[in-house]
Amino acid sequence: MSAPALRSEPQAEPLRTQLADGRELLYFFDAGSQTGVSAAAASPDTRHLPPRPDTPRMRYDPLLGEWVSYAEHRQTRTHLPPASECPLCPSGSERATEIPAHGYDVAVFENRFPAFGPGTASAGPGAGPDAPAAGRCEVVAFAPEHNASFAGLSLERVRTVIRAWTHRTAELSRIPGVGQVFIFENRGAEIGVTLHHPHGQIYAYPYATPRTLRQLESAQAYHSETGGNLFADVLGRELREGTRLVARGRWWTAYVPYAARMPLEVHVVPHRSVPDLASLTDAEREELSGLYLDVLRRIDALYPTPTPYIAAWYQAPVEHPGRDSYRMHLQVTSPRRAENKLKYLAGSEAAMGAFIADVSPEETAARLRGALPAFGAGAGGGAA
Repeated sequence: MSAPALRSEPQAEPLRTQLADGRELLYFFDAGSQTGVSAAAASPDTRHLPPRPDTPRMRYDPLLGEWVSYAEHRQTRTHLPPASECPLCPSGSERATEIPAHGYDVAVFENRFPAFGPGTASAGPGAGPDAPAAGRCEVVAFAPEHNASFAGLSLERVRTVIRAWTHRTAELSRIPGVGQVFIFENRGAEIGVTLHHPHGQIYAYPYATPRTLRQLESAQAYHSETGGNLFADVLGRELREGTRLVARGRWWTAYVPYAARMPLEVHVVPHRSVPDLASLTDAEREELSGLYLDVLRRIDALYPTPTPYIAAWYQAPVEHPGRDSYRMHLQVTSPRRAENKLKYLAGSEAAMGAFIADVSPEETAARLRGALPAFGAGAGGGAA
C-alpha cells in the first residue's frame, strides 16, 4: 500500500528544562492548550536532590544469549505512594514533585531510578560478559490528573502523547550506543505498577532485545523459505479471515493474534511496513490516535472495574541488517481471564515459556468487538 501524504506544517518542539540533579525534562502541549508555556518555563526545580546513581552493570547469559541488568539503586524507588505524595502530580506551593510546573499536558523526564544509564556504551559485538548497562530511561506522564487513565484521555491528548513518543523515538535513536527504543505502559497493581498516576516509560537499550531479535529471525527464515514478508502475510491472514479483528481503519488494524498467549491480547499493526513511530506519516499517526484509544476503551468496557494491562511498542532495532523489513506494532496484553480471575504464569509458562491458554482468540475478539460500536464505521479500510 502506498504511504499517505505528509502534511507540510512542522511539529511543535517541546519545551526543555532540567531538574535539580541535572536530569532532562520536556513538556509537550496539546494543540490550542491553555497550559501556560511561559509558566512552565519559569518553574524551576527547587528540591535538593542527591547525585544521580552510577550507571548499572549488566551481565551476559551465554545459555540464552541475553543481557541482564543489575540496577541495585532501584530497590529504593518510590512504591505505591498516596495521592498526596505522588511524584508525577504537578508541583504546588507546599510540595515540589518531579514535575516543577503547576500544570502541564504531557511531561517526559529522565527516570530518577533508571534500569539503564545514564551514560552510553554499546553492548554489541566485542562487549565482554560484564558491561555498563548504559542507555536512558524516561517517564512519560500522560496527564496532570492523578486519577486519570489513558482510556479516559481526550483524543487531542492522545495525539500529544503519540507526538511525544515519536519525538523521543527519533531523538533517543540518535544517541551513540543505543540499540533499540522501547515505549510501554504498565497499568494496574496486578501488573506490578508502583505509581498509580497515569504514565508510561521509555527504555533506550544498549542492545537489541531478545524478543525483537526472535521476530526478525522468524521473518528472515520465512522469507528464505517462501520469498514472502512474514509481517505482511500475518496481517493479510487476519484481514482475510476476519474472525479475530477488533477494529480496522484505513491505515491500521487491531486484532487478537491467531496464537494469543494471554487471556486479553490485542495487536495494533500498520498496513504499511514501517520500522518505528518516527517513520509514520501524519495521517497514520492521526488514525492511530483514535484507534488506540478505541482499543483501550474496549478493554475497559469488558468489566466494571479497570483491567490491568501492558501496552508495549515493538520497534525495529536502531542498527540491524533486518531493520527495514521489520514492521513496528503495538501489543496490549492483560492477565485478566474473568472479572475476578487472573492468569498467573505457572510452571509451563514461567519455566519453559510454553503457554497454555484458557480462552480462544476468536472468543476474545468477539467480546471486544461487542464492547463498543464499530470503530470508524463507513471509513473503509486499507490493504496489507
